[in-house]
Amino acid sequence: MKKILISGLLASLLAACAAPAPKPPVDNTAAEEAARKAAAEEAARKAAEEAARKKAEDEAAARKKAEDEAAARNRLPNAATSVYYPFDVDVVQDADKVAVEAHGKFLSSHAERKMRVEGNADERGSNEYNLALGQRRADGVKKMLELGGAKADQVEAASLGEEKPKATGHDEESWKQNRRSDMIYK
Repeated sequence: MKKILISGLLASLLAACAAPAPKPPVDNTAAEEAARKAAAEEAARKAAEEAARKKAEDEAAARKKAEDEAAARNRLPNAATSVYYPFDVDVVQDADKVAVEAHGKFLSSHAERKMRVEGNADERGSNEYNLALGQRRADGVKKMLELGGAKADQVEAASLGEEKPKATGHDEESWKQNRRSDMIYK
């Protein structure tokens, strides 16, 4: 019996050695908390990046809209910039009055804009006569611009006489193109 007892004792010792020792419980709360904190920080970083991107896009869109509106306000009138005259005439013709009025209206609403009106003549006549005729033509356009709302200091009138021809021919078709006043924005 002694043998049986020793065998039983040996068997229980062997069984006790074969079983792994119980592990102490692991505290995962610190690791889980660190993972939650890292995930929250990542989400906050992404949200901040998205907000900054959205803000930059909104600012760019607002800038573009303001630039487009300013460009539309400053867009020159869709009107002719030259006024043509019959031979030896310095009065703006009815066909050109609408264009001159459009430029006058534009200048009235854009006080910062300036214009130079250059009066021209064809090659017939003396230089002195053509300079005087060109000046009368430029002055007539300037007066119409002022009647359309432009301020006197916005418009400068000058004569070029026959010195700046648009057409270089010596025929009626060329002379028609040279009898003009040009409205030039500065």
